[in-house]
Amino acid sequence: MAYTDIDKPSDYFNTKIWTGDGDTASNKTGVGFKPDWTWIKKRTNDVEDHALFDSVRGVASAKLLNSNANGGEETHGNNGYVSGFLSDGFSVATNGSNSEKWEYLNTTNDTYVSWNWKGSGSASANSDGSTASSVSANTTAGFSVVGYTGAGATTYGHGLGATPNVIIIKKRTSDSGNNNWFVYHDKVITAGGSNKSFLTLNETGATTANGSATTFTSVSSTTFGVGTDDIISESSHTFIAYCFAEKKGYSKFGIYSGNNANDGAYVFTGFKPAFIIIKRTDSADDWKMVSKKVEVHNPMNQSVKANTNAAEAAESDHALDLLSNGFKFRENNAAFNAAGTYVYMAWAQEPFVTSEGLPTTAL
Repeated sequence: MAYTDIDKPSDYFNTKIWTGDGDTASNKTGVGFKPDWTWIKKRTNDVEDHALFDSVRGVASAKLLNSNANGGEETHGNNGYVSGFLSDGFSVATNGSNSEKWEYLNTTNDTYVSWNWKGSGSASANSDGSTASSVSANTTAGFSVVGYTGAGATTYGHGLGATPNVIIIKKRTSDSGNNNWFVYHDKVITAGGSNKSFLTLNETGATTANGSATTFTSVSSTTFGVGTDDIISESSHTFIAYCFAEKKGYSKFGIYSGNNANDGAYVFTGFKPAFIIIKRTDSADDWKMVSKKVEVHNPMNQSVKANTNAAEAAESDHALDLLSNGFKFRENNAAFNAAGTYVYMAWAQEPFVTSEGLPTTAL
Protein backbone atom coordinates (compact mmCIF):
# COMPACT_ATOMS: atom_id res chain seq x y z
CA MET A 1 0.00 0.00 0.00
CA ALA A 2 1.31 3.46 -0.92
CA TYR A 3 1.26 5.72 2.14
CA THR A 4 1.96 8.89 0.19
CA ASP A 5 2.37 10.13 -3.37
CA ILE A 6 4.99 12.71 -2.34
CA ASP A 7 7.67 12.22 0.34
CA LYS A 8 8.89 15.83 0.34
CA PRO A 9 5.94 18.21 -0.02
CA SER A 10 8.17 21.31 0.12
CA ASP A 11 9.41 20.39 -3.37
CA TYR A 12 6.00 21.46 -4.69
CA PHE A 13 4.46 23.81 -2.12
CA ASN A 14 6.25 26.07 0.33
CA THR A 15 5.66 29.13 2.49
CA LYS A 16 8.15 31.99 2.49
CA ILE A 17 8.26 34.66 5.24
CA TRP A 18 10.41 37.80 5.18
CA THR A 19 10.84 41.23 6.73
CA GLY A 20 10.87 44.13 4.31
CA ASP A 21 14.11 46.09 3.94
CA GLY A 22 12.96 48.85 1.58
CA ASP A 23 15.53 47.93 -1.07
CA THR A 24 14.64 49.01 -4.59
CA ALA A 25 15.33 45.50 -5.89
CA SER A 26 15.52 42.24 -4.02
CA ASN A 27 15.44 38.48 -4.52
CA LYS A 28 13.22 36.53 -2.14
CA THR A 29 14.80 33.08 -2.03
CA GLY A 30 14.45 29.98 0.11
CA VAL A 31 11.28 28.70 -1.54
CA GLY A 32 13.13 25.60 -2.76
CA PHE A 33 11.87 25.66 -6.35
CA LYS A 34 10.81 27.99 -9.15
CA PRO A 35 7.17 28.95 -8.41
CA ASP A 36 4.42 29.07 -11.00
CA TRP A 37 1.94 30.68 -8.61
CA THR A 38 2.93 33.04 -5.81
CA TRP A 39 0.34 34.51 -3.42
CA ILE A 40 1.67 37.33 -1.20
CA LYS A 41 0.16 39.07 1.83
CA LYS A 42 1.54 41.81 4.03
CA ARG A 43 1.13 40.59 7.62
CA THR A 44 1.76 43.58 9.85
CA ASN A 45 1.12 47.24 10.73
CA ASP A 46 -1.72 48.20 8.39
CA VAL A 47 -4.06 46.98 5.69
CA GLU A 48 -2.77 45.91 2.29
CA ASP A 49 -4.33 43.87 -0.52
CA HIS A 50 -3.34 40.31 -1.33
CA ALA A 51 -1.08 40.11 -4.40
CA LEU A 52 -1.22 37.09 -6.73
CA PHE A 53 1.23 36.40 -9.57
CA ASP A 54 1.65 33.39 -11.89
CA SER A 55 3.76 32.16 -14.79
CA VAL A 56 0.90 31.78 -17.28
CA ARG A 57 -0.17 35.42 -17.15
CA GLY A 58 3.53 36.29 -16.78
CA VAL A 59 5.16 38.92 -14.61
CA ALA A 60 6.09 41.34 -17.40
CA SER A 61 4.35 44.63 -16.52
CA ALA A 62 3.72 43.21 -13.04
CA LYS A 63 0.42 41.42 -13.72
CA LEU A 64 -1.26 41.47 -10.33
CA LEU A 65 -4.58 40.11 -9.03
CA ASN A 66 -6.09 40.71 -5.58
CA SER A 67 -7.99 37.83 -3.94
CA ASN A 68 -9.86 40.31 -1.75
CA ALA A 69 -11.25 42.40 -4.62
CA ASN A 70 -13.26 41.89 -7.79
CA GLY A 71 -11.19 44.29 -9.87
CA GLY A 72 -9.39 43.29 -13.02
CA GLU A 73 -5.72 42.53 -13.41
CA GLU A 74 -3.42 45.43 -12.59
CA THR A 75 -0.29 46.18 -14.62
CA HIS A 76 2.39 48.54 -13.36
CA GLY A 77 5.49 48.17 -15.50
CA ASN A 78 7.18 46.02 -12.84
CA ASN A 79 7.52 48.93 -10.42
CA GLY A 80 7.21 47.65 -6.88
CA TYR A 81 6.02 44.16 -7.79
CA VAL A 82 7.28 40.65 -8.53
CA SER A 83 9.42 40.95 -11.66
CA GLY A 84 10.45 37.33 -12.19
CA PHE A 85 10.32 33.77 -10.91
CA LEU A 86 13.71 32.39 -9.83
CA SER A 87 14.98 28.84 -9.35
CA ASP A 88 14.59 29.31 -5.58
CA GLY A 89 11.91 31.99 -5.26
CA PHE A 90 11.08 35.27 -6.98
CA SER A 91 12.50 38.74 -7.58
CA VAL A 92 11.03 42.07 -6.50
CA ALA A 93 11.31 44.86 -9.05
CA THR A 94 12.55 48.42 -8.65
CA ASN A 95 10.28 50.71 -6.68
CA GLY A 96 10.26 53.27 -9.46
CA SER A 97 7.36 55.73 -9.42
CA ASN A 98 4.90 53.43 -7.64
CA SER A 99 6.04 53.88 -4.04
CA GLU A 100 2.53 53.30 -2.71
CA LYS A 101 2.56 49.84 -4.29
CA TRP A 102 5.89 48.94 -2.66
CA GLU A 103 3.89 48.13 0.47
CA TYR A 104 2.73 44.94 -1.23
CA LEU A 105 6.20 43.41 -0.98
CA ASN A 106 9.02 45.13 0.85
CA THR A 107 8.26 48.06 3.17
CA THR A 108 11.02 48.43 5.78
CA ASN A 109 10.32 46.45 8.98
CA ASP A 110 6.96 45.10 7.81
CA THR A 111 6.63 41.31 7.58
CA TYR A 112 5.25 39.40 4.62
CA VAL A 113 4.19 35.86 3.77
CA SER A 114 4.03 34.16 0.39
CA TRP A 115 2.51 30.81 -0.51
CA ASN A 116 4.16 29.22 -3.52
CA TRP A 117 3.14 26.35 -5.82
CA LYS A 118 5.22 24.60 -8.48
CA GLY A 119 3.82 23.96 -11.95
CA SER A 120 5.77 22.97 -15.06
CA GLY A 121 7.80 26.18 -15.24
CA SER A 122 6.14 27.68 -18.30
CA ALA A 123 2.88 27.72 -20.20
CA SER A 124 2.13 25.27 -23.00
CA ALA A 125 -0.74 25.12 -25.46
CA ASN A 126 -3.47 22.63 -24.51
CA SER A 127 -6.09 21.40 -26.98
CA ASP A 128 -7.88 18.83 -24.80
CA GLY A 129 -10.99 21.01 -24.57
CA SER A 130 -13.32 22.31 -27.24
CA THR A 131 -11.55 25.65 -26.85
CA ALA A 132 -7.76 25.97 -26.50
CA SER A 133 -6.10 26.90 -23.21
CA SER A 134 -2.59 27.74 -22.03
CA VAL A 135 -1.41 25.52 -19.18
CA SER A 136 1.42 25.11 -16.67
CA ALA A 137 0.74 21.75 -15.01
CA ASN A 138 2.50 19.60 -12.42
CA THR A 139 0.80 16.21 -12.53
CA THR A 140 2.89 14.88 -9.63
CA ALA A 141 1.58 17.57 -7.29
CA GLY A 142 -1.90 17.83 -8.81
CA PHE A 143 -1.64 21.52 -9.63
CA SER A 144 -2.07 23.57 -12.78
CA VAL A 145 -2.47 27.17 -13.87
CA VAL A 146 -4.81 27.57 -16.84
CA GLY A 147 -5.22 30.66 -19.00
CA TYR A 148 -8.11 30.91 -21.44
CA THR A 149 -10.31 33.28 -23.40
CA GLY A 150 -14.03 33.17 -22.75
CA ALA A 151 -16.13 31.64 -25.53
CA GLY A 152 -19.48 31.03 -23.86
CA ALA A 153 -20.42 27.46 -22.97
CA THR A 154 -17.40 25.27 -23.79
CA THR A 155 -14.64 23.11 -22.29
CA TYR A 156 -10.98 23.83 -21.54
CA GLY A 157 -8.05 21.50 -20.90
CA HIS A 158 -6.41 21.73 -17.47
CA GLY A 159 -3.43 19.38 -17.89
CA LEU A 160 -3.70 17.55 -14.55
CA GLY A 161 -4.36 14.05 -15.84
CA ALA A 162 -6.71 13.70 -12.85
CA THR A 163 -10.10 15.19 -12.02
CA PRO A 164 -9.74 18.49 -10.13
CA ASN A 165 -11.28 18.78 -6.67
CA VAL A 166 -10.93 22.57 -6.54
CA ILE A 167 -10.80 25.20 -9.29
CA ILE A 168 -10.38 28.92 -8.56
CA ILE A 169 -11.13 31.26 -11.48
CA LYS A 170 -10.80 35.01 -12.02
CA LYS A 171 -11.76 37.17 -14.98
CA ARG A 172 -8.71 39.28 -15.75
CA THR A 173 -10.60 42.23 -17.22
CA SER A 174 -13.38 44.12 -15.43
CA ASP A 175 -16.64 45.19 -17.06
CA SER A 176 -20.29 45.65 -16.15
CA GLY A 177 -20.78 41.90 -15.66
CA ASN A 178 -19.87 39.70 -12.70
CA ASN A 179 -16.17 40.21 -11.94
CA ASN A 180 -15.97 38.24 -8.68
CA TRP A 181 -13.64 35.35 -8.01
CA PHE A 182 -15.28 31.96 -8.65
CA VAL A 183 -14.48 28.88 -6.55
CA TYR A 184 -15.54 25.33 -7.42
CA HIS A 185 -15.12 22.81 -4.58
CA ASP A 186 -16.35 19.30 -5.34
CA LYS A 187 -17.52 18.61 -1.78
CA VAL A 188 -20.30 21.21 -1.96
CA ILE A 189 -20.76 21.89 -5.68
CA THR A 190 -21.76 19.29 -8.26
CA ALA A 191 -20.63 20.01 -11.80
CA GLY A 192 -23.47 19.46 -14.25
CA GLY A 193 -25.36 20.98 -17.13
CA SER A 194 -27.78 22.86 -14.88
CA ASN A 195 -25.37 23.82 -12.10
CA LYS A 196 -25.48 27.45 -11.01
CA SER A 197 -23.67 27.24 -7.65
CA PHE A 198 -20.27 28.51 -6.59
CA LEU A 199 -18.31 30.12 -3.77
CA THR A 200 -16.83 33.61 -4.04
CA LEU A 201 -13.24 34.08 -2.84
CA ASN A 202 -13.46 37.87 -2.41
CA GLU A 203 -16.70 37.73 -0.39
CA THR A 204 -17.99 36.10 2.80
CA GLY A 205 -21.18 34.60 1.38
CA ALA A 206 -22.33 31.01 1.62
CA THR A 207 -22.55 28.78 -1.45
CA THR A 208 -24.67 30.75 -3.90
CA ALA A 209 -26.04 30.90 -7.43
CA ASN A 210 -25.82 33.81 -9.85
CA GLY A 211 -29.26 34.22 -11.41
CA SER A 212 -30.27 31.73 -14.09
CA ALA A 213 -26.88 31.33 -15.79
CA THR A 214 -25.04 28.01 -15.54
CA THR A 215 -21.53 27.80 -14.14
CA PHE A 216 -19.64 24.49 -14.13
CA THR A 217 -21.11 21.99 -16.57
CA SER A 218 -18.48 19.23 -16.29
CA VAL A 219 -15.18 18.27 -14.67
CA SER A 220 -13.02 15.39 -15.90
CA SER A 221 -9.43 14.20 -15.83
CA THR A 222 -8.66 16.29 -18.92
CA THR A 223 -11.10 19.24 -19.03
CA PHE A 224 -13.51 21.45 -17.14
CA GLY A 225 -16.68 22.71 -18.75
CA VAL A 226 -18.09 26.20 -18.25
CA GLY A 227 -21.63 27.35 -18.81
CA THR A 228 -23.13 30.71 -19.68
CA ASP A 229 -22.35 32.69 -16.51
CA ASP A 230 -20.04 35.57 -17.39
CA ILE A 231 -18.14 35.10 -14.10
CA ILE A 232 -16.21 32.29 -15.83
CA SER A 233 -17.12 32.33 -19.52
CA GLU A 234 -17.80 35.83 -20.83
CA SER A 235 -16.90 35.87 -24.51
CA SER A 236 -13.65 37.55 -25.56
CA HIS A 237 -12.53 38.18 -21.97
CA THR A 238 -9.40 36.52 -20.59
CA PHE A 239 -9.47 34.31 -17.48
CA ILE A 240 -7.01 32.55 -15.19
CA ALA A 241 -7.80 29.31 -13.35
CA TYR A 242 -5.90 27.56 -10.55
CA CYS A 243 -6.71 23.83 -10.51
CA PHE A 244 -6.02 21.26 -7.80
CA ALA A 245 -6.39 17.47 -7.61
CA GLU A 246 -5.76 15.61 -4.34
CA LYS A 247 -2.50 13.74 -3.87
CA LYS A 248 -2.19 11.30 -0.99
CA GLY A 249 0.07 12.60 1.77
CA TYR A 250 0.40 16.01 0.10
CA SER A 251 -2.96 17.74 -0.45
CA LYS A 252 -6.55 17.36 0.70
CA PHE A 253 -9.72 19.20 -0.31
CA GLY A 254 -12.46 18.19 2.06
CA ILE A 255 -15.51 19.02 4.11
CA TYR A 256 -16.33 18.81 7.83
CA SER A 257 -19.08 19.69 10.26
CA GLY A 258 -18.31 21.97 13.20
CA ASN A 259 -19.58 20.91 16.63
CA ASN A 260 -19.80 24.34 18.35
CA ALA A 261 -17.68 23.07 21.26
CA ASN A 262 -14.27 23.88 22.72
CA ASP A 263 -13.42 20.21 22.21
CA GLY A 264 -13.80 20.93 18.51
CA ALA A 265 -14.02 18.98 15.30
CA TYR A 266 -11.07 16.84 14.22
CA VAL A 267 -10.25 16.69 10.50
CA PHE A 268 -8.10 13.88 9.07
CA THR A 269 -5.88 14.86 6.15
CA GLY A 270 -3.30 12.07 6.08
CA PHE A 271 -0.43 14.50 6.61
CA LYS A 272 0.92 17.24 8.89
CA PRO A 273 -0.55 20.44 7.41
CA ALA A 274 1.65 23.35 6.35
CA PHE A 275 -1.15 25.57 5.08
CA ILE A 276 -4.95 25.46 5.35
CA ILE A 277 -7.72 27.57 3.82
CA ILE A 278 -11.16 27.20 5.46
CA LYS A 279 -14.57 28.54 4.40
CA ARG A 280 -17.99 28.07 5.97
CA THR A 281 -20.47 27.20 3.22
CA ASP A 282 -23.91 27.25 4.88
CA SER A 283 -23.56 30.78 6.28
CA ALA A 284 -21.54 33.92 5.66
CA ASP A 285 -18.01 34.03 7.06
CA ASP A 286 -14.43 34.82 6.05
CA TRP A 287 -11.98 32.67 4.11
CA LYS A 288 -9.40 31.87 6.84
CA MET A 289 -5.78 31.11 5.97
CA VAL A 290 -3.55 29.38 8.55
CA SER A 291 0.18 28.76 8.03
CA LYS A 292 2.48 26.57 10.09
CA LYS A 293 5.49 28.79 9.36
CA VAL A 294 3.66 31.83 10.70
CA GLU A 295 3.03 30.19 14.07
CA VAL A 296 5.20 27.20 14.92
CA HIS A 297 3.47 25.91 18.06
CA ASN A 298 0.02 24.67 19.07
CA PRO A 299 -2.56 25.97 19.63
CA MET A 300 -2.46 28.26 16.61
CA ASN A 301 -4.61 31.38 16.43
CA GLN A 302 -2.85 33.57 13.84
CA SER A 303 -4.63 33.87 10.49
CA VAL A 304 -5.26 36.14 7.54
CA LYS A 305 -8.43 36.39 5.49
CA ALA A 306 -8.32 35.82 1.73
CA ASN A 307 -11.35 38.07 1.25
CA THR A 308 -10.06 41.18 3.09
CA ASN A 309 -6.98 43.40 3.12
CA ALA A 310 -6.72 43.26 6.92
CA ALA A 311 -3.38 42.56 8.58
CA GLU A 312 -2.74 39.18 10.14
CA ALA A 313 -4.52 38.85 13.49
CA ALA A 314 -4.27 36.66 16.58
CA GLU A 315 -7.77 35.78 17.70
CA SER A 316 -8.01 33.90 20.98
CA ASP A 317 -11.21 32.09 20.03
CA HIS A 318 -9.77 30.74 16.77
CA ALA A 319 -7.41 28.20 18.33
CA LEU A 320 -6.61 25.01 16.45
CA ASP A 321 -3.91 22.36 16.63
CA LEU A 322 -1.96 21.15 13.61
CA LEU A 323 -1.39 17.43 14.10
CA SER A 324 0.71 14.76 12.41
CA ASN A 325 -2.33 13.55 10.44
CA GLY A 326 -4.73 16.51 10.33
CA PHE A 327 -6.03 19.37 12.47
CA LYS A 328 -8.33 19.85 15.45
CA PHE A 329 -10.20 22.90 16.72
CA ARG A 330 -9.98 24.05 20.35
CA GLU A 331 -12.71 26.73 20.26
CA ASN A 332 -16.27 27.12 18.97
CA ASN A 333 -15.63 30.15 16.76
CA ALA A 334 -18.09 30.60 13.86
CA ALA A 335 -15.32 30.90 11.26
CA PHE A 336 -13.98 27.42 12.07
CA ASN A 337 -16.16 25.37 14.39
CA ALA A 338 -19.77 26.50 14.79
CA ALA A 339 -22.61 24.05 14.18
CA GLY A 340 -22.20 24.46 10.44
CA THR A 341 -20.63 23.07 7.27
CA TYR A 342 -17.10 23.96 6.19
CA VAL A 343 -14.85 23.18 3.25
CA TYR A 344 -11.08 23.32 3.38
CA MET A 345 -7.99 23.15 1.21
CA ALA A 346 -4.81 21.84 2.84
CA TRP A 347 -1.22 21.24 1.77
CA ALA A 348 1.35 19.20 3.65
CA GLN A 349 4.48 19.91 5.58
CA GLU A 350 5.13 16.17 5.88
CA PRO A 351 3.12 13.04 5.03
CA PHE A 352 1.72 11.12 8.02
CA VAL A 353 3.72 8.11 6.86
CA THR A 354 6.46 8.25 4.19
CA SER A 355 6.64 5.91 1.22
CA GLU A 356 9.12 3.86 3.28
CA GLY A 357 6.66 3.54 6.19
CA LEU A 358 8.28 6.12 8.48
CA PRO A 359 5.78 8.11 10.62
CA THR A 360 5.90 11.88 11.22
CA THR A 361 5.26 13.72 14.46
CA ALA A 362 2.95 16.59 15.42
CA LEU A 363 4.24 20.14 15.93
